[in-house]
Amino acid sequence: MIEFRSDQNIKVDAERISSLVKAIRQDPMGGWFDLPENYNRAEFENIKKAAAKINSDSEYLVCIGIGGSYLGHKAVIEALAPVSPTKVLYAGNSLSSRELRRLLVELGDADFSINVISKSGTTTEPAVAFRILKQKLTEKYGDAAHERIYATTDIKKGALHDEAVAEDYTRFVVPDNVGGRYSVLTAVGLLPLAVAGVNIDALLTGAADECREFLSAGDLGSTAAANYATTRAKLAKHHDVEVLASFEPCLHDFEEWWKQLFGESEGKKHQGIFPASVVYTTDLHSLGQYLQEGRRDIFETMLKFSHDNSSEILVPTEPEDLDGLGYLEGRPLTYLNATAEEATIAAHRSGGIPVLEIIAPELSARSVGALIFFFELSCALSAKLLKVNPFDQPGVEAYKNNMFHLLGKPGF
Repeated sequence: MIEFRSDQNIKVDAERISSLVKAIRQDPMGGWFDLPENYNRAEFENIKKAAAKINSDSEYLVCIGIGGSYLGHKAVIEALAPVSPTKVLYAGNSLSSRELRRLLVELGDADFSINVISKSGTTTEPAVAFRILKQKLTEKYGDAAHERIYATTDIKKGALHDEAVAEDYTRFVVPDNVGGRYSVLTAVGLLPLAVAGVNIDALLTGAADECREFLSAGDLGSTAAANYATTRAKLAKHHDVEVLASFEPCLHDFEEWWKQLFGESEGKKHQGIFPASVVYTTDLHSLGQYLQEGRRDIFETMLKFSHDNSSEILVPTEPEDLDGLGYLEGRPLTYLNATAEEATIAAHRSGGIPVLEIIAPELSARSVGALIFFFELSCALSAKLLKVNPFDQPGVEAYKNNMFHLLGKPGF
C-alpha cells in the first residue's frame, strides 16, 4: 500500500532485513508489530462504548499525556479532520501555566471528561495537569466526577493504575510490550480517536494491510519499509539531518509524531539522524533558501498522496488580469500544489539534496493506519541497522533527574 521511491542507488541486504524483522518481533517491546492483527477485540468494543458515552455527555475530552501518550492521536485527528460532537483538547505535555490557563478558559463551565494516559502515573507533566483538571472536574460534578475519568495505564501496577482501581475510573490498558511512541494503535490512541470521530476500524485495517503486505513479500529486501530503512542508514554516513516534508498543512502534527518516533528511537550512543520537518509551500518562503543552498548534510523525505479526495477549488476568472494569474484561471488548487511539489523535488535534487519519496494512496483513516505501521517498522529497522536499541530512551532521564534535584524531590 505504501510506496517508496529514491534517487539513491542503494542495495538492500534481504537476508539481514529478515534477521532484523525476526529480532524485532521477538523483542519484549515488539508487540506493536502484530498488534493490528492481534489486538484485544473485547477492549476495542469497550473503547467504542466509552467513546459513545463521552460523545453523549461531554463537549470536551481533555487528553492528559506527554510524548507517545498524545502525539500519535493528535496527529491523526489533525490529519483527518473528523466530525464529532466532542472536541479533543490536550494537557500535560508541558509545564507551562500559560497553556494550561488557556485550556481552562476554553473549558469554562462546559461539560467535559478526562482521559489520563500514563503507564506509571508519576511522570511530572501529566501528573501535575491531572491533579489540576481532576480538581476542576470534582468541583463541577462532585461525587460523580470519577464517572468522567478514563485512565489508560498499566494493566496491573503503578500509581495511576492503583488510583483508577481505588476511585473506580474506567480503565484501558497500555500493553507491557508496546512502548509509548509505538502505542498510537493501542487504547492510548484509539479512545481519543474514536471520540474525535475517526474510523478506528479503518485505521487498524490499514495498519494490518501494510503488515500483511510486508510479510507476504517473497523478498523482504524489496519492500518499501526495508528500502527506506536501508537508504536512511546509508545516508547517515554523510548526512546528519533528515527533513520530512509534505505539501499538506494538516500533516504538521503527523510530522511531530514522526520526529519523536525516529528521534527517541535512534538518538543513542552518539548515533542517529536528527529528524526535522517542514510544511510546504509555506516553509519554502522561510527555510527554502537554506534547503536549496545551505549545508549539504541534509536529505529530504517527501510524504505524498497519489490521490486527493478533498473537494476541488478552482482559481476564479477575473475581468482584468491585474495580479498576473490569468494563466491559472480555471485550474484546480490540487494541480497547483502537485506542480509545486514536483518543482521542489527537482530543485532540491539539483541543489545536491538527496530526496526520498513515501507515497500513500489517499489521505484517509485506512491510509494513515498504513503509514503509522510503515513508519514504526522502518524506524525499528533503521535503528537496528545503526546498531542502537529502537525501544528504549535512557537519555530522557537526564533532564528529569536534574529537575527533581532542583525541585527538592526526596532521593534526588
